[in-house]
Order: sequence, then C-alpha cells, then structure tokens
Amino acid sequence: MPGLIIAAAVVVALLVLLVIAGYMKAPPDTAFIISGPLKRRVLIGKAGWRMPFITRVDRLSLRVMQVDVKTSEAVPTNEFINVTVDGVANIKVSSDTECLNKAAEALLGMSRVELISMVTQVLEGNMREIVGSVGLKEMVQDRQGVAKKITENVVPDMRKLGIEVVNFNIQNFKDAAGTIENMGIDNVEQIRKNAQIAKANAQRDIAIATSNAQQEANAVKVEAEKKIAEQNAELAIQQADMKVKADTKKAEADAAYAIREQDQRKIIEVAKTEADIARREKEADLAEKDIAIRERELDAQIRKQADAMKYQTEKEAEADLIRRQKEAEAKLYEIIKDAEAEKARAEAVRFAMEQEAEGIRAKGLAEAEAIEKKAEAQKKMGEASVLEMYLNALPEVVKNAAMPLSKTDKIVMYGDGNSTKVVRDVMTSANQIMEGVKESTGIDLGSLLAGFAVGKTTNKPSDESTAE
Repeated sequence: MPGLIIAAAVVVALLVLLVIAGYMKAPPDTAFIISGPLKRRVLIGKAGWRMPFITRVDRLSLRVMQVDVKTSEAVPTNEFINVTVDGVANIKVSSDTECLNKAAEALLGMSRVELISMVTQVLEGNMREIVGSVGLKEMVQDRQGVAKKITENVVPDMRKLGIEVVNFNIQNFKDAAGTIENMGIDNVEQIRKNAQIAKANAQRDIAIATSNAQQEANAVKVEAEKKIAEQNAELAIQQADMKVKADTKKAEADAAYAIREQDQRKIIEVAKTEADIARREKEADLAEKDIAIRERELDAQIRKQADAMKYQTEKEAEADLIRRQKEAEAKLYEIIKDAEAEKARAEAVRFAMEQEAEGIRAKGLAEAEAIEKKAEAQKKMGEASVLEMYLNALPEVVKNAAMPLSKTDKIVMYGDGNSTKVVRDVMTSANQIMEGVKESTGIDLGSLLAGFAVGKTTNKPSDESTAE
C-alpha cells in the first residue's frame, strides 16, 4: 500500500511538471508556431499548452518594419524618360492563419536584416514595373495613384511570403535631364499666360459692366429726380393746406389757451395759498416733531450716559471686589503659610526642648541615683566614710586657704614669728572652715578625728593579745 501511494505521488508530480513545462503565453506582437506530429497551431496574444519534447515552438515577430525602397539605377517611363524613384514602405508578417503558415515555411530562421533585404528587392522590382508603365506627368501629379498601383502590384508577391503591406508612399522623383524642372517651368509659364488672359478678359468684362451700370444708374437717377420733383410739388401743396389749417387751429388754440391760462392762474393762486397754509402747518408739525425727537435724543443720551456710568461703576466695583478677594486670599495664604512655618518651628523647638529635658532628666536621674548609692554607701560606712571624705578633702581645703598667698608677689611682716605666723594663719583658716562645716551640717570633724584616734589606740592592745 505505501508503494502505491508513493507511485501515485510520483505520477502526479510528473504530470504537474509536464503541465508547467508545456504551458506558454504568446504576446500580441509575436506568433508562436507550434509544430507537432499531427498538426500545426498558432498562438497570438493568448495562452496555450504544448507537449514537451514532442512538439516544436517557433516565434515570428508581428511588429511593423520600415523598408526604404530606392531604384538602384534610372528607370525609363513609358515616355522613355529615365527617372530614379525613392519610396518607403511599412510591412509586417500577416496575422492571417494561411499567411502565417506561408511565412512559417518561407521566413522561419531568417534574421530581420535578411527579411528586409528580401522584401526590398521584391518592392523595388514591382516599383520599376509600375514606373515603366506610367508617364512622367502622371507620376509627378498623382503620386498617391502611382503608390497605390505599386502596392496593388506587390501585394500578391508579398502574400506568397506571408507578408502584409501596411502602406507605401513615394517620397520623390528625379531625372538627370531636368525634364521635371522644365515641365515645371512650362507649367508656370502656361499658368502665367492663362492668368494674364483671364486678367484681360476680366478687365474687359469689368469695363463693359461698368458702362452698362453707369447707363442704368443715369436712367434710374433721372427717373428718381422726376419723381422727387413731383413729390416735392405735392408736398408743397400739402404743406400750404396744412399751414392754413395749422394757423386756424393755432388761433383757436391761443384763445382757448388765454382762457385756460386765466383759469389756471386762479387755480394756481388758490393752490399756492393752500400750499402755503399747508406748508406752514407742515413746518409747525415738523418743528413739534423735531422738538420731540430732540427731547427723546437728549433723554436717550442722558440715559445712555447714566447706564454707561452705572455699568462702569458696577464693573469697577466688581474689579475692586475681585482685587480685594485676591488680596484677602493672598494674605490668608501667607498667614496659613506663616502659621504652618511657626507650627513647624514650634514643633522643632518642642522636640528640641523635649530632647533636652529628656537629657536633663536622664542626667538628673543618673546623678540622683549616684548620690543615693553614695549615701547608702556612706550610711553603711558610717562616720568612717565621712572622716575619709574629710581627710581626702582636707588637702584641697588647705590649698584653697593658702591660694591667696600664692598670688601675692611680696609679703612684708613686722614682729616675731615670720613664716611660723603665716603657717599658723593658714591653719586658723582651715579650722574656721571646719567650724563652718560643723555649724552648717552639724558634723564635728574634730570630735570625729579624736574619736577615731582613741578607737585606734584602744583597739590596738586587744588586737595584739588576740594575736598572741
């Protein structure tokens, strides 16, 4: 089973490759000629498929090619005038199936240069044939007709090759003898002659027509003047009649006009008087209206000024209120900030004082504890401790008592004793200090010393007997 699947896959892959390899698409300007064992097919501007390795594909360009056709030597016309002809043709391989098959048989494998060379020879031969069958005048005057004859003559030969002639044009003719130029001169002179004859005939016809026209104009003028005289006479009679009638009518009109003028004057005077009265009434009304308008304008102006002053006062009051509010807010903000700063400083001072008090309290507690411990020790030691303290402090007391003497530069003493007296004074000062201690504390340092000395003397023999 797996082998069958693999074989099927290989077959499908080969079919796909075969389809891809055989697919082709021809552009509109190229013919794909597919030649196979059975038949030949042509593809132009469409896609198709061919059997690879079995069919052959050839390409033919369908683009237009331009071919310059010139006679290599002078060609005699039917009038035996040698001329050289220069033309140009546009050709292409025909898209017709029959012509394509002929082109495939005749042109496949041929280069563009070779194709143009072959077509040029065919065109030149047909052009020489047509030039030899027409006259020089016809050739010069009817180039398009000659080109059409050449095209019609060359189409069958080109169709045999599968080529289509799109168009053919003759550019110029030349002859070595100057016949074409002489024909031009003759034609120019003939045209000039015909023009002069036509001009003379025209001038003659103009003179005759002018004379006839003058006669007819004179007759018409006489007849017109006659009619004008008759019409002028009739017009004078009519004018006289009309003048009489007009004078009569004028007199009647003048009388009627005088009467109407009197009536009109009366009417005008009455109307003028009424108009004057109406004008004065109108002026009075206008004056009253003007006074009212001025009063309203003055009232409006005063009211407008009052409104403007009121509006300005309100706006100034609002601005002053806003300014005061802003100043109050600024002062309140400054007070709050100052209070916060004072609070912060107070907190800092309180914290520092608390820390200092805590330190002092700790120090006091430590000192109190030390004094308490010292007092307890002294209590345990009793008088001995007090005596010990006194003995320890005694040198300092004596030192302080003698200190003033150490700062004295010179001592002058009179009488006996001298230095002994100084020592005695120092000791007296020490005794006075001891007396001060006794009075302030109630402790008699002399008694303590005496008692301590006696105790030492009393206890010494017992100690020795105990030792024995």
